[in-house]
Formats: sequence, structure tokens, C-alpha cells
Amino acid sequence: MERLSEIKAYLLAKKAAEETYPFGPDAMVFKVKGKLFAIVSEHADDAIHINLKCEPDEAQALRDVFESIKPGYHMNKKHWNTVCLPGDVPAGELMRMIDQSYGLVIKGLTKTLRAELNV
Repeated sequence: MERLSEIKAYLLAKKAAEETYPFGPDAMVFKVKGKLFAIVSEHADDAIHINLKCEPDEAQALRDVFESIKPGYHMNKKHWNTVCLPGDVPAGELMRMIDQSYGLVIKGLTKTLRAELNV
């Protein structure tokens, strides 16, 4: 999953996910119920960077295992990672990380908002 279209499709397939551009045209922000769970940017060299929320201990472990995972760019480095693509992160792992980021944001929503999502 290294093409921007594949990544966007996977992110938008999440229940109630929306794509917004609050930081300008270069940063695609994916939210659920107004809360951000991913930021995707495409760079001149065709590289893609995706910021994803993560549990703090796992965030560091992923950085230790994968060279292309760095502390979250312009984010709280304890809770966010930036995945640089193409890189050494397998597609399945990237999808798991996206799922986890979405899940962590859902978990932080109010009970009412979670009930609206029915997840």
C-alpha cells in the first residue's frame, strides 16, 4: 500500500471518516467525528508521509523496528508516529497502524459520539 490513492481509500473506508484540508492543500487531514486520526502529505520526490496516533510504548517499539517510522512530525512525539513511504513497513502493518489510530480516536470520543458510530 504505497500509492496515495490506496491509502486515501483505506482511510476513507473507516466509518464516518472525512477528508479535510485545515492546513492548506498539501496536508490531507482525516477525521472521525471532528477528531483527527491521520494526516497524509505527498512530497515532490513522490514520497508519502502519514502521521498516525499510537500508544506511547508501541510508538517507540515501531520506531525501533522500522527505519521508515519516525516520531510524529509536528505532533506530540509520544503519541504520534510518521510513516515514510515507500519504506520498510509492510502494507499489512501500515493497515494495522491506521486501524489502531482510528480506534484510539474512537476510544477517546464521548459515549454519545461512540454510540452514533455504533462501533
